[in-house]
Amino acid sequence: MSSMQNFPAAALFLCLVICSKFHFSASIPSGFRLKLISRDSPESPLYPGNLTQIERFQRLAQFSHAKANYLKFLSTSTSRNATLEPNNLYLPLLRDWFYYIAAIQIGTPPTKVFLMVDTGGGQIWTQCAPCKTCFHQIYPLFNSKSSSTYQKLPCSHPFCSGSNRLYDCFNGECLYTTTYGGGSVTRGYASMELFRFNDINGGPELKISNIIFGCSIDNHNFPFANRGLISGILGLSLSPDSLMSQFGDNISKRFSYCMASFAEGLEQPLVLRFGNDIPPHPGTIQTTPYFTLLHYPSYYLMTLLDITIGSVRLNLPPGVFRNVPGGQTLGFFIDSGAPMTMIDQHTNGVNAYAAVMTNLKAYYDSFGLERRLSSGAARSYELCYTDNPEFDQHPTITYHFQGADYVVDSQFSVVHFHDLGYFCSSIVPGTGVSILGADHQQNMRIIYDGNINSIQFYPENCAADHAPGRSI
Repeated sequence: MSSMQNFPAAALFLCLVICSKFHFSASIPSGFRLKLISRDSPESPLYPGNLTQIERFQRLAQFSHAKANYLKFLSTSTSRNATLEPNNLYLPLLRDWFYYIAAIQIGTPPTKVFLMVDTGGGQIWTQCAPCKTCFHQIYPLFNSKSSSTYQKLPCSHPFCSGSNRLYDCFNGECLYTTTYGGGSVTRGYASMELFRFNDINGGPELKISNIIFGCSIDNHNFPFANRGLISGILGLSLSPDSLMSQFGDNISKRFSYCMASFAEGLEQPLVLRFGNDIPPHPGTIQTTPYFTLLHYPSYYLMTLLDITIGSVRLNLPPGVFRNVPGGQTLGFFIDSGAPMTMIDQHTNGVNAYAAVMTNLKAYYDSFGLERRLSSGAARSYELCYTDNPEFDQHPTITYHFQGADYVVDSQFSVVHFHDLGYFCSSIVPGTGVSILGADHQQNMRIIYDGNINSIQFYPENCAADHAPGRSI
């Protein structure tokens, strides 16, 4: 069976360069941006209404634990050994905790689609008519037969042929079946089509021909289907079929985002910047290499060496977060789609989460604060104290990565539950995985640079991330 676990990490960008030259018939700007809407924003088609703070954190906790459980699922799944049949192709790329949404038009004449954005997955797909089994949409499905620019991907394409193929050829057609951790599944035809992106500043739309995407005609058990607005997924990972990878050298293999603080971020879009649209920074830029693993080629793993709470370095044993074949920990990921930061309880030779909590407790206890038991929306957080408006000496949290120190500002090291009258440490326990989540990426410019296989970062006021530039 062909799937991404067979695709060597070192070959990812080589393939995307070759494939982008193979299929693109329109030039791609060297720098542009894509506005992503939070699922809880009033602009979102999934807008749940005015949620209370408690309801918002309950949702964040659900999304974060779903992601951690899925990563653990990947490490133990035996379904990769399935035989090659048209209804039994397995690509473990996507999950059900999507956080941002993009509005795009595809085809000629154009059809508007709302796609859930996944920075940890690769494939782009939307429901297509005529459809075998599609979940309900309140607007028309994309009709491939009515579009003059639609093409099926030929079996001769590198994505559908050879030992490193992403999809499989069956009866002369390039097909895919993508299965998700929650039991959702989509099947369809690997295709090429004209994509249109609106300029968020009111300028002319950007048109790009022959973007490879999935025309899905058989879809089951998708959690976003009940609203009838979302029609598919927009993948932005390292996978060669993602939007970012298909743009390839045109964007210098670089993309970036800057998350506004949660306190003001509900009304703020996430601006995903590509290539030359990434703002230059005159100061120091921290740089640490990322890498991928065989079963997780779409995820960005980082080498975490140690953690400092305030001014106290934990001095964790060397290699405590390292992924060891057959071990209990999967390593340390950075993921914008995981709302909460997790520290693994099953790291090599030590419980890293317990070490962090012990030091945080010692820090807060030194101020004589009143300990509180968490409940309700805060039940995912272990260490909580009575909220004292006169106390603002929360510690910074420093992640010591290979070659770089990542400092989480003190205001983001805790979560305040004002309705409940207490605050909690923002770190939650992980089971087999550690994740630098969105809560610890607030007001930090994050740059993914495929030229040097590294992640770069520096502090920034992300609420102001709307500087002039080409945007979509």
